[in-house]
Amino acid sequence: MTLLLKQIFAFIKLLNSDQGTNQIAAGIACGLILGFAPAFSLQTLFVIFCLFFFRIQIGAATLAAFFFAFPAYLFDPVFHKIGVMILEQDGLKPLFTTLYNMPIVPFTKFYNSVVMGAGVTSLVLAPFVFILSKYLVIKYRVTVVARFRETKFWKLVKATSFYKWYVKYDQIYGAV
Repeated sequence: MTLLLKQIFAFIKLLNSDQGTNQIAAGIACGLILGFAPAFSLQTLFVIFCLFFFRIQIGAATLAAFFFAFPAYLFDPVFHKIGVMILEQDGLKPLFTTLYNMPIVPFTKFYNSVVMGAGVTSLVLAPFVFILSKYLVIKYRVTVVARFRETKFWKLVKATSFYKWYVKYDQIYGAV
């Protein structure tokens, strides 16, 4: 439970930081794909590789993956129907046969209807989640953070010596 709270607090700190909105939104979109994909699969390894290779916010991705994994179980019947519809397409059967006979590709478990449906659904929804989360992060920073920085409480906190020490510590050692 403390790990989850730590991730949530880190995400809130991330939202309030000067980190780019594209990196945060891409992290949330990757979290959608991670949350819908089966655990410990090649899809998961590929997304994790992308997280490290590109400038994507890893904290946002892990937190989003945690929260998207719960609705994924609820949508399994829908994913099954989508997967069956894709896997039973006559025009795609030779492609699926070729993919199944390749050395590594069967480890993706694409032949499972739920995995196929969840994968296709997450890939279709990822751009929309990216755009929506980018919009929401920008909106959050403009409204909530700006209003909070204008409160008397925040001005009082900034005037304390502890806050000044924390800012100095953060500048020297960075976020831990």
